[in-house]
Amino acid sequence: MQKWIRQITEYVPLDEREKAEKEIILDLALKEGDRLLLRECSFAHMTASSIILNSKRTKTLMVWHNIYRSWSWTGGHCDGDPDFEKVAKREATEETGIQNLNRIGNGIASIEILPVWAHVKRGRTVGSHLHLNVSYLFEADEKNLLRMAPEENSGVQWLEMERIDEYCTEPEMIPIYKRLFFRTNIC
Repeated sequence: MQKWIRQITEYVPLDEREKAEKEIILDLALKEGDRLLLRECSFAHMTASSIILNSKRTKTLMVWHNIYRSWSWTGGHCDGDPDFEKVAKREATEETGIQNLNRIGNGIASIEILPVWAHVKRGRTVGSHLHLNVSYLFEADEKNLLRMAPEENSGVQWLEMERIDEYCTEPEMIPIYKRLFFRTNIC
């Protein structure tokens, strides 16, 4: 069994949604193998995301996502890389410029299946598909220099966690963010 599949297998879900979605991800991983790490697997592919908190754990670093038109966590496609934590860190740095991320907890903080509706990216239509996502929690210094990634986002900002309902225009993501915020206290 590939190491990345073993990581998902060993992850202990903390709620019923994760339990059900873990089973679906593992079923697809066993059928598709490493192909699931590539976005060329057009119906579903692995992604890694992160919630980044300040040291006081009162703010989260988010980006204004150009496609979703919402304040959002950082993350992206694995593109063949089976090291989910490395992917989550790489995406955070690419999207925000943030450096020196310190993981909170022992590893994977959650897993989820996220529907992605058809959209246009870089002039090309991308069909609806699923992101089989692995999430991490990180802490970083608020004083880090931040920058946008214009192809991905048009804003990067530390936002108050308690006001996530105001910042996020994707209602289906709010419970995921709140679940991860809560888990920063138990990891």
